[in-house]
Amino acid sequence: MREAGLRSHRQAGLARLYGATALACLFACVVPTVPALAQTITAKPVPSGTQMLLAADTLVYDNDKHTVTAVGGVQIDYGGNKLVAQRVVYNRDTKRLVASGAVELINSDGTKINSEHIDITDDFADGFVNALRVETVEKAYFAAESAERMGGVLTTFHNGIYTACEPCEDKPDSAPTWRVKARKIIWNGEKKTVRFENANFEFFGYPLAYLPAFEIADPTVKRKSGFLIPGIVYNNNLGVGLKVPYYFALSPTYDLTVTGSGYTKQGFLGEAEWRQRFNNGEYSLKIAGINQQDPDAFIGTGNRFTVDSGEQNDPNKFRGMMGTKGQFAINERWNFGWDVLLQTDKNFSRTYNIDGYNDLVHQSSIYLTGLSDRNYFDVRAMRFEVQEDTLSSDPTARSAKQPWVLPSFDYAYIPDMSVAGGQLSLNVNARVISRDRLDAVLANPLDDTSINNVRGLEGQSSRLTAEAEWKRTFTTDDGLQLTPLLAFRGDAGYVSTTSESLAAVNQMAANLGEDVDMRSSLARYMATLGLEMRWPLLFSMSNSSHVLEPTAQIFVRPNEQYVGGLAIPNEDAQSFVFDATTLFERDKFSGYDRIEGGTRANVGFRYSGAYGNGWGTNAIFGQSYQLGGENSFDAPDLVNVGAYSGLQTAKSDYVGLIGFNGSLSGRFDEQTFEVRRAEIKAAYSGLPVSLSAKYAFIQAQPLYGFATDRHEVTLGASTHLAESWRVFGTGTYDLETSVLVKDGVGFAYNDSCFTYVMTFSQTRDTVTKEVSQNIGFNLSFRTLGDFGSSTSGVDTIQ
Repeated sequence: MREAGLRSHRQAGLARLYGATALACLFACVVPTVPALAQTITAKPVPSGTQMLLAADTLVYDNDKHTVTAVGGVQIDYGGNKLVAQRVVYNRDTKRLVASGAVELINSDGTKINSEHIDITDDFADGFVNALRVETVEKAYFAAESAERMGGVLTTFHNGIYTACEPCEDKPDSAPTWRVKARKIIWNGEKKTVRFENANFEFFGYPLAYLPAFEIADPTVKRKSGFLIPGIVYNNNLGVGLKVPYYFALSPTYDLTVTGSGYTKQGFLGEAEWRQRFNNGEYSLKIAGINQQDPDAFIGTGNRFTVDSGEQNDPNKFRGMMGTKGQFAINERWNFGWDVLLQTDKNFSRTYNIDGYNDLVHQSSIYLTGLSDRNYFDVRAMRFEVQEDTLSSDPTARSAKQPWVLPSFDYAYIPDMSVAGGQLSLNVNARVISRDRLDAVLANPLDDTSINNVRGLEGQSSRLTAEAEWKRTFTTDDGLQLTPLLAFRGDAGYVSTTSESLAAVNQMAANLGEDVDMRSSLARYMATLGLEMRWPLLFSMSNSSHVLEPTAQIFVRPNEQYVGGLAIPNEDAQSFVFDATTLFERDKFSGYDRIEGGTRANVGFRYSGAYGNGWGTNAIFGQSYQLGGENSFDAPDLVNVGAYSGLQTAKSDYVGLIGFNGSLSGRFDEQTFEVRRAEIKAAYSGLPVSLSAKYAFIQAQPLYGFATDRHEVTLGASTHLAESWRVFGTGTYDLETSVLVKDGVGFAYNDSCFTYVMTFSQTRDTVTKEVSQNIGFNLSFRTLGDFGSSTSGVDTIQ
């Protein structure tokens, strides 16, 4: 108990320390740069021998005083620098210009300086200005009581003010959203530094932070070593965290960024990223690691981030990752690259939000691609990292069951010349897969003998596919379009699997009442003869036009080979959904491992409408028919991909889609018209309210492990309280489990120079009901930078 008390006390102390540090960083970092200053005083030097062009109403020469005075509408153009004033006096002895009366000086870089009095040398290198106002090309603004420049290098501003907020048209004298005030600002053009003395940062006219003295890099310097904008994060599993990055500008072609993050619950996380650019590409290398303060906090129901250690009191407290990305152009057509992630735990990068590697599914790959006008080539090796929060021993865990793809190959070619008046296309695909663990889904997780489907076999499998397609379109005098089609495809492959995988296939076959004919090698073909008929009909009205296109297709082909006996694995055609978008596809399977066979007809219509107000609508509706041969979607494979698809019967379900300012799509039973699958999306955007809604429904699919219907609704809203203030929120509710899966609220302020976003979001596990919370905020000062954390937990609709 004493130790626990000390730990709790230490964590509370760290929380206070981090909180104080974060507040100090906030005050320190809202005033780090003043881009206007450098641009005010870094006009390009005037080349020797440049002529000065002068125009004025009156010129007065005083030979005794050696002066020339220009009065009335004075305009001077000298080496790209332009000066406009009511009166200008030039002293030939001192070589100085003294301008007065509504003076405007436009430097060669576009920066504007306004004052009532300017005293400068004739080469614009040295000078003194009273009561000046500056506007840069980037719409940054600077004002000062006076400024003086010496040697064209060192400039001092007295009682200066800087802001990137445009003046209010109605109240030009009112304080901007934010501004920096300093007693003295010293810019050194040789050292490329800007120094502030006695500086204050004001927000809506109120002082927010005071710094007696600080120095920053000249904003014209694109790359300079130094601290970057820090960030604050919060997660209920990690605690409050403060991120402080430091940037090393080592060379014009390579750099290093080191980031230290302190978390109240887990201690210090270190990150380092090396980046290097070449003439033909670039690469980066990132490493991160933490010696966790309390690794046991992650081990528990619904909160198992450090999963592979498996036991309480985990002695291995170190967690880390290494990631690298690169892409290089071999020539104008060929590119080589990689994206590789290695980590001690399958979800380390997602848990600690490592930028660039925090996706739920990260694809590590090495690839070579080539692209020309009519050719495409791609070969790559891949590994999928599922950054989930479940134990590897959990039957639902996916990460350890992911295969290595060594390699995947795609090639496509369309010849330049037509063939028999039509278009010929060629495609080649090959893949080799290796999996270390059987991926079998249990119908009942408590019963290891009840195999639902086998999504991946342990072992190796490969396949090579080559396909050619020819089609040509004929149009009759009545507008009927006829497109005959010929296609031929051949496949060869092999499978080498384990006895455990064969036992799983046998169990699945017994459950389905099917035979087992698992093959170690295969060779198959598919030939298709097809015809498509389309008849576009145009209807024009005063404010709209409409196109209705009845469409019918028929494809004649033999039966699919090696299906029904569970003979071959299905690795790439598992994500199959029959809907309006796939109604008129020749082969509706999503990959190459399955081939649609038998004679099939697709019948329906397409519609599109255009209206004078800019709105448009579109629709698709139809049905598919198995006219002869074996129905591929009624023949099971190792994942039962055709089950519940709506195509497993001779007459398919109806499918439809309507698009407008949103969309409505669905699949309906071919006899009762009962909804099998539906999705509704709608959105409205306007002032002062914006709304969005989404509803999704999928009927129960017991063979896939979904014994009940799945349907959920997502709502989002945003309203403008005032011109710059906005409140928004979103929520997703699972209607089947009665769980609010995700919700979040936030508010934001946004104007031309400042943005602030504050969010609070929660996610809930549908089974354990465990809640995970996130708080995010971000402050963005134009020309100064950002400060805060990610706000992606809430959909910030406009």
